[in-house]
Amino acid sequence: MKSVEQRRARFHELHQAGTFVLPNPYDIGSARLLGALGFEALATTSAGHAGTLGRLDMMVSRDELLAHVAAMTSSVDLPFNVDSERCFADDLPGIAETVAALAEVGAAGCSIEDWNPATNAIDNFDVAGARVRAAADSAAAHGVLLTARCENHLHGINDLDDTIRRLSAYRDAGAAAVYAPGLIDLASIEQVVTSVGVPVNVLLIPGGPTVAQLTNVGVRRVSLGSALSRIAHGAVVDAAKQLLGQGTVDATAMVDGALLRKAFTD
Repeated sequence: MKSVEQRRARFHELHQAGTFVLPNPYDIGSARLLGALGFEALATTSAGHAGTLGRLDMMVSRDELLAHVAAMTSSVDLPFNVDSERCFADDLPGIAETVAALAEVGAAGCSIEDWNPATNAIDNFDVAGARVRAAADSAAAHGVLLTARCENHLHGINDLDDTIRRLSAYRDAGAAAVYAPGLIDLASIEQVVTSVGVPVNVLLIPGGPTVAQLTNVGVRRVSLGSALSRIAHGAVVDAAKQLLGQGTVDATAMVDGALLRKAFTD
């Protein structure tokens, strides 16, 4: 396998030009399948990981996340970006410590978001900027690429000007990439790309812009969030309903055995 340093270098290279898709596996098996299909980098999903434990999003501890990341990064020879929520800390030293711990278990990148479930609100602008700076300084010290997230559009705050103001401040605080999940209007996405001047990640949403359309407006990175996890869980539910109702399952929906052998024996 490539060294952690080589994978981090490759992850930084992917952000320098063009557009790449960063799918989000939720366990080792899904990570190895995606790697076998030829993706150049992968990302964890906090909701998908929580689902493997029978929990909802943001109900996983930092130690559980670190164990998950260690398992994922050691199973696939690709850079891994980590959905690290709020970096599991309310204080700035704690944020820096979490980023350092993620680097220790092999992360090539990680993120920090400005939604606080404890207050059920987006962080104060200055507080959010200080938190990003703490994460960015630690990320830079460890060669990790930090993505700063503005969660406005996932929580009904459809204020594009505030989103751009926040993402620009996060860039100035040292974030190497920015992300406003839930933003779906292509013209608005293009405005974000033009305004912030650093690589922008966009969440691929059913019914929203395609990868080709996002490429055309300058988006650098496209991720899927918990979509693959939810699709997998949906397939389990559909098959189980068919089993209960008809006494059979649809074999055509099963993953190809040759792909399984390639993914699980390489």
